[in-house]
Amino acid sequence: MLEVLDNALQGEALQRAVIKVIGVGGGGCNAIDNMKRSGIEGVELICINTDLQSLQKAQADQRIVIGRNLTRGLGAGGKPEIGRSAAEEDRAAIGELLEGTDMLFITTGMGGGTGTGAIPVIAEIAREKGILTVAVVTRPFAYEGSKRMKIAEEGIRTLVESVDSLITIPNEKLLTILEEDVCMVEAYAKVDDVLLGAVRGISDIIQKAGLQNVDFADIKTMMSQMGMAVMGSGSASGPNRAREATEAAIHNPLLEDVNLQGARGILVNITGDFGPRDVKAVAEMLGTFSSEEADIKIGTVVDRDKQGELQVTVIVTGLERPHSVLEKTRETLAPQAGRTLRALSVADVEPRPLARGGQRLNAAAAVDSDYLDIPAWLRNQAD
Repeated sequence: MLEVLDNALQGEALQRAVIKVIGVGGGGCNAIDNMKRSGIEGVELICINTDLQSLQKAQADQRIVIGRNLTRGLGAGGKPEIGRSAAEEDRAAIGELLEGTDMLFITTGMGGGTGTGAIPVIAEIAREKGILTVAVVTRPFAYEGSKRMKIAEEGIRTLVESVDSLITIPNEKLLTILEEDVCMVEAYAKVDDVLLGAVRGISDIIQKAGLQNVDFADIKTMMSQMGMAVMGSGSASGPNRAREATEAAIHNPLLEDVNLQGARGILVNITGDFGPRDVKAVAEMLGTFSSEEADIKIGTVVDRDKQGELQVTVIVTGLERPHSVLEKTRETLAPQAGRTLRALSVADVEPRPLARGGQRLNAAAAVDSDYLDIPAWLRNQAD
């Protein structure tokens, strides 16, 4: 029986895709805090950790401690095997948490214990439930040492087998875009903003009706079982805004270097004040970067409040990875002479959870990557 659309909308609420974002471990929960402060709408924000004291400070919609019997809420001690066992211990609870979810973002800083170990388990549970799952993870700074980098590499290799699309953010590339005298909190916040842009871009594509609409089914087709992916966003104004915004989105320096010729899918969302010529310019520019075989979908949402400005969000999926994470790090991420991160003082920024429990950072703390894996109660005693 056919039903008139207007009558159907009056009789029941419009169904929207359910999007959840889970931050795992300290780094992942910091990213969730950043998203919460941004006021993002249309997604549920969740923190999962083995460190109960750290978790209590999180600002998520839901906070879940895992592996309490194993770790007693004191953290994973930098051991991924503990993080994985903790997630396995609460596998049923995680499954309940994911009920009714259409799309899941999971994020963490690879190389630590809880995040590296637990995030593949969460991805496996989501896959069993048929949830479109996208992971956005960071790789360590070079100064954190080869051991942490190796753990991160192994974790990424495991994770890519369990997610539909995987976006990696190399922390070392922060040094190429930040001012020389920048504090650590600002540096890590920049990484968190990449995740925020990725999630907001996806949720806007799905939830905001546009002249050329891209729905959740399109998103699922473009991102399901695609492996490595990148996502970028760029804004521009003026007569060449379409080309400039597209170029900024594609060449986001915090994302992995990729060759778009190997992409299987390119999903684009254009938001702002634009006309047909702008849409054409975006499409033409993407055509110069991608192969003829790539499936390209463009969605548009007109926002007249952004007078003369437009934003382009580009999601590139199905990419081949040219070499391993560790090889790429050794080749392209050598320390840069003359570029340093200054120590954080209380006067620099407003206190936030990202600042490692609120304590002051100094040069020694910046280099001691093991500090990140010490439970909060021990860090406080050390003060």
